[in-house]
Amino acid sequence: MRMFPAMRVKISGLDPHQQYYIAMDIVPVDNKRYRYVYHSSKWMVAGNADSPVPPRVYIHPDSPASGETWMRQVISFDKLKLTNNELDDQGHIILHSMHKYQPRVHVIRKDCGDDLSPIKPVPTGEGVKAFSFPETVFTTVTAYQNQQITRLKIDRNPFAKGFRDSGRNRHQQCQLWLENHYGRDAQWDQLDCYNCNSVLVIEVPVYIVLIEE
Repeated sequence: MRMFPAMRVKISGLDPHQQYYIAMDIVPVDNKRYRYVYHSSKWMVAGNADSPVPPRVYIHPDSPASGETWMRQVISFDKLKLTNNELDDQGHIILHSMHKYQPRVHVIRKDCGDDLSPIKPVPTGEGVKAFSFPETVFTTVTAYQNQQITRLKIDRNPFAKGFRDSGRNRHQQCQLWLENHYGRDAQWDQLDCYNCNSVLVIEVPVYIVLIEE
């Protein structure tokens, strides 16, 4: 499935005439496994992490491109897909459920990208720079743990009408929940509303990457 919200970055400081790859990998934050405690609405450590999964790298489909091209646009990773299937052969990034992860953005000069591969660790060394943002740490799940998310899914499910409170405006509820969780100050992306056929707007931050050559 696609990662949502999609991570987006704005890069500056590249050589306009140099060719670059832009890539992303997702690495474990720690060696722990987590569980969600419903009565306190918190994540708690549940034990040691599962065994490491095969390395996967998402190479942005516009790669390689000139520094000038990358710097004049917001770079979105909206096509990146995740899976917990360790036998995946579709090129998705493989993650364990109930673990914490950190996305990393890599800027790789084309002449240093000979070893870049979707199924190998990102190359390191001169001409390769990695960036991460603590706000993007997330916990993977295969089922919604937060009751508010569950509520949204019930509202959306046409076979769950008996669970709904028809006296409430579901669209307004959904918009309020998203605004409370994503804020109002960043740029807006569009998303099909979970509760109706209208379109919601939710905020996805654009992270700024400054390259110092």
